Amino acid sequence: MNKILSYILAILTIAAFVTFVILRQTSDFSLASYEPYKGLISQGLINTIYVSIISLLGSLVLGFVFYLLSISRFKYFNALTDVFTEIIYGTPLLVLVIITTFLIGPAFSTYNRIVLGISALIVYMTPYMKNVYKSAFSSISEEQYMAMDLFGFTPYQRYRYIIIPQVVRILMPPLMNNFSMIIKGSALLNVLSYNELYYSIVVAQSKTFAFIEGYILMWVLYLLITLPLSQATKYIEKRWAI
Repeated sequence: MNKILSYILAILTIAAFVTFVILRQTSDFSLASYEPYKGLISQGLINTIYVSIISLLGSLVLGFVFYLLSISRFKYFNALTDVFTEIIYGTPLLVLVIITTFLIGPAFSTYNRIVLGISALIVYMTPYMKNVYKSAFSSISEEQYMAMDLFGFTPYQRYRYIIIPQVVRILMPPLMNNFSMIIKGSALLNVLSYNELYYSIVVAQSKTFAFIEGYILMWVLYLLITLPLSQATKYIEKRWAI
């Protein structure tokens, strides 16, 4: 059995399972009741992507800052990043969103729930981004730095021709995986009544009472975002032989 046929059979197996689950429901399956809420759901999908991009960019910046602190000569900064990382790893994202929005934000006289929710996503992803930078920059061996010194490379030449190309090759796949994590994590912003994808579907469900259709639609829409990212990650890994 060749590889393509194996994948076709695997997809058909999953499709058959989903179909079986749908047919086993007590009510007839129909998405027609969601037609009036197409605008709401589309806006929720756009908001999900928008929030995820902002969170990705924010965690990229903050993650790099924490990476620099983790390699600092000052032991306090090293300890701070270690403690911060352990705290975030031990905190569920939902808990962090709630604490940031309803405790930390008000303590600084900030009450914008959306900004605080996005801030929670950025903070949550920061240790993961820090580790991505750490792995990427550790790929530059000591011998390469010695060779750059030997040939008299300027700082610009070091980063332009040696460091940045290698770092980007290693950085991209985990970066895209983290982006996928952010997209899935953004669903927790529904507790703040933010109109992201999950929240928009829930609102439509409360009007139509078509819960099964809503959950299937939600699942499919998330997959439409995350599956292309997953495939792009695999392509980059194969293309760059990472």
